[in-house]
Amino acid sequence: MIPKECKRLIEVDFPIAEVSKQSAREKSIRHGHPSTLHLWWARRPLAACRSVLLGLLLPDPCDEHCPDDFKTTAREILPELTGGSARNDEELRAKMLKFIADFSNWDHSSHPRYLAIARGLVKAAHPEETPLVADPFAGGGSIPLEALRIGCDAFASDLNPVACLINKVLLEDIPRYGKTFAEELRKFGAQIRVKAENELSELYPKGPDGIQPIAYLWARTVRCESVGCGAEIPLVKTTWLAKRYNKRTKQYTKLVSLDLTGNKKSKEVEVSITIHRTPTVRLPQISGATEIHGKALCPCCKKVLSDKRVRQQLSLQGGGGDIPTMNNSHLAGARLMAVISRSDGEIKYRLPNQADTSGVHRAVTKLKEAIQESGANVVPNEPLSNVRPSPNARGVSGATRIGITDFGKLFTARQKIALLMLSRLMKSNSIPEHLKDCFYLTVTKLSERSTNFVTWINTTEAPRGTFARQALTIAWDFIELTPVAGKEEFQELVEAIALVCEYVAGFATTSASSTQADAISTPLADVSVPVWFTDPPYYDSIPYADLSDLFYCWLKRLIPEKDLNRFCGNTPSGLTPKEMEITWNRAHVVNGFPKTPKFFEEMTAKSFVEGRRVLAQDGVGCVVFAHKTTEGWEALLSGLTNARWTITASWPIATERSGKLGGKNKAMLMTSVHLICRPRSEDAGVGDWSDILHELPNRIGDWMERLDKEGIHGADLVFSCIGPALELFSRYERVETAEGKKIELAEYLEKVWEVVGRTALEQILGTAEARARNGAAGVLEEDARLTALFLWTLMSTGTADNNGDDSTNDGDDENDDDDDDKEGKGKKKSGYSLQFDVARRFAQPLGIDLEKWKGRIIQIEKGVVRLISVKDRSEQLFGTKGATEIAHKLERFADKAQMILFPGEQTTAAPIKIKGKKQRTGRLQEVEENRREATTLDRVHAAMLLQASGQPAGLRALIEAEQRRSPDFVRLANALSALYPKASEEKRLLDAMLLAVTRR
Repeated sequence: MIPKECKRLIEVDFPIAEVSKQSAREKSIRHGHPSTLHLWWARRPLAACRSVLLGLLLPDPCDEHCPDDFKTTAREILPELTGGSARNDEELRAKMLKFIADFSNWDHSSHPRYLAIARGLVKAAHPEETPLVADPFAGGGSIPLEALRIGCDAFASDLNPVACLINKVLLEDIPRYGKTFAEELRKFGAQIRVKAENELSELYPKGPDGIQPIAYLWARTVRCESVGCGAEIPLVKTTWLAKRYNKRTKQYTKLVSLDLTGNKKSKEVEVSITIHRTPTVRLPQISGATEIHGKALCPCCKKVLSDKRVRQQLSLQGGGGDIPTMNNSHLAGARLMAVISRSDGEIKYRLPNQADTSGVHRAVTKLKEAIQESGANVVPNEPLSNVRPSPNARGVSGATRIGITDFGKLFTARQKIALLMLSRLMKSNSIPEHLKDCFYLTVTKLSERSTNFVTWINTTEAPRGTFARQALTIAWDFIELTPVAGKEEFQELVEAIALVCEYVAGFATTSASSTQADAISTPLADVSVPVWFTDPPYYDSIPYADLSDLFYCWLKRLIPEKDLNRFCGNTPSGLTPKEMEITWNRAHVVNGFPKTPKFFEEMTAKSFVEGRRVLAQDGVGCVVFAHKTTEGWEALLSGLTNARWTITASWPIATERSGKLGGKNKAMLMTSVHLICRPRSEDAGVGDWSDILHELPNRIGDWMERLDKEGIHGADLVFSCIGPALELFSRYERVETAEGKKIELAEYLEKVWEVVGRTALEQILGTAEARARNGAAGVLEEDARLTALFLWTLMSTGTADNNGDDSTNDGDDENDDDDDDKEGKGKKKSGYSLQFDVARRFAQPLGIDLEKWKGRIIQIEKGVVRLISVKDRSEQLFGTKGATEIAHKLERFADKAQMILFPGEQTTAAPIKIKGKKQRTGRLQEVEENRREATTLDRVHAAMLLQASGQPAGLRALIEAEQRRSPDFVRLANALSALYPKASEEKRLLDAMLLAVTRR
């Protein structure tokens, strides 16, 4: 048994870089990965969970309390993979860390030798009893699954019934039935597919070539409201059906497009398909999109229908995603644009024919018959929430903006019939009971690929699921997949689950315990859990319950009521429980009031109190968090400290791919910070505020240096510093000043941000050296410090290169912004952006006034601060006549750049009216007050613009004058060059401009 006083390995050291590399890599692994069992949001990478668990379970061999028996066993078994014997405790620790890093590799995760050593180390550390790992926010089950892998017992609970079913299959059924589970699943899956194909064949008729389509491309339609037109406009976001590009040859290898032609006489939009000549390096001209930022462009009269009217028309159609009746033809609803099939591995496209239309209308008839026979509830009709959950979560409210008021409207009639028929086959008595949960997951997984929000990725010629983002975002044109077409869809999903079964059964020989439970009240005994390891909800980022309702509305129609009650009792909405879900979600009400941030903080604290209750006396906890706002972090940390936990270590692990959705030019967290915790001692005492403030800069500085070496940068580094800083604060029951005033956590975190900001500035601008040499004069102006901090925070953490050319995407791939963000907006703004609160937290304690620089170097709107791009400052710095005239002036009067820049500011003002006095005419004020003085940053930006404009003489004159003035110009230019992204235009200009600097 590990003594309570003995530090765990993770409290001393951790292989951040290698585990981060493997965690990020894992996101691209699909074949047999447990994440392919079923969709769940913010699932933890197995590599990170596996590595952290070993660090939590194993003692530090250098600790004086580390059991000798453990060290003896570790010395015996580790050399098998790490090579050589450990001569001392330091070498033994190094070998243990190396093993953890190597074991994080997916390729080693099921290797018998790695599994044996991992389990041997855990057994040596806990010889008396197999340790239990508990996760009260189990979600997709990553943490308890990894506990099973390394030989532990595991307890998984979650409030959400969909998560509970995922965990039951993953953690109980698969380990219990072993590899034969996969064989049975394939066998009965094939039987179901054959039956489904026979029953659905008339709804999905074969084409003229005798091949059954795999998908149908539809477009929602609206009527043009231009006088004398009235044409039906199919809303098509892109007319490219296939746009394959070879990055190696830099050529397009397959180009197929829809051509939309407006017939002015008939007022109809005619559709054709063109296969373009390939390969080619350029895209040919084709007819453009008819949906642009939520507006509709009429191909007949070329007039634009406003986004407001588009939404209103679609609302009258119930979202416009279903197919009109035979009598109405195309007068409302969706229009079939193209039919997609696969032949000899090649995707082919054709226009729809009468047989395709007839299959659709047969489905409409069948649906009416099913409803008459079994009632309206036979298909989903539960309401969608029409309230946006919170500022950072889109949820399902995007769909309600176009009139999709219930879940039934997310599916076409044919999709409903197909899912109904598959559901009936799943419930058949011929299916073994122990397989049914797996097949239930298959249907719910298929439902996410069977809505009128599924879209076509033309760059890969594949469907993009409903939840490509953590929201139901509007899809103007959509793909209707054929659920049973040979090996497509249903067969693929069954095979994916079978591969997961084989993988998990390869190492999980014992099952875990999974149940539905509230995290604030788990069915675990007091002091029974050696490791309490969890990834709680992310404040307001992901509305798990709202999103999972899409699955649950079919699941509740699949599972017998007696079994369903195991997962979820009756709720007022008939959907997943939301009242007690620990998120800030104002769409839901608790005790008569919408949920608030306070609710999240209080409930999180209660879950942490529950964690302390079940944790063994010598146990250790770990809490994962990766929220991008300071409010989310503060709510979590308040919950931890209020629940009387002490942070003993903090490790950031890069768990996201560097090309993460939405990450371009924004501060997106690539890491998840793992906070290692212990229950605070009853005699923790009172901390001295001055002592903590004295120790804080050294702690932050040392940690920032360590993280920088590990490749952790920017926003990731900022939030990663909060953990070690909190170690100083959370070790005490309370912290007081010399006068006895209690210091609250929020006040301490303000100091943490200040120290992080100052330390960063000292590193990137050399202000510490400048102060020592020149005093206050050596410190750069506010705008330079703000820009440097801004860019530093945006620096990306990641193990993969995200500077590749994505110019071929043209807004059609999975990295495209969703339409909710684009509706009613014009051209996307250039520049880099930060959450306002992050920018404010840095600026305020460093004496930087954001309002002062508004309109000059930053813009502030809707909770976001945007750094104005250098090119957008051209007129501001040079005036309307541009760089040429300024360059000529600089050649003549370079030393007077202060007066040359901002030419538009040097005008005589209109009369000034002073309260209580007569009007007087004159200059606005003296130059110091009325005309903007050029700062060092302004001069650097001016030099970059001169470089871009091809004005070498003016550029040279400006640089020479600045070098004579002070070293600040070159110092700032070098710093910014290191901060701008490698592939950015700004870095290119800076590096080219710096070549003109005279070396001294």
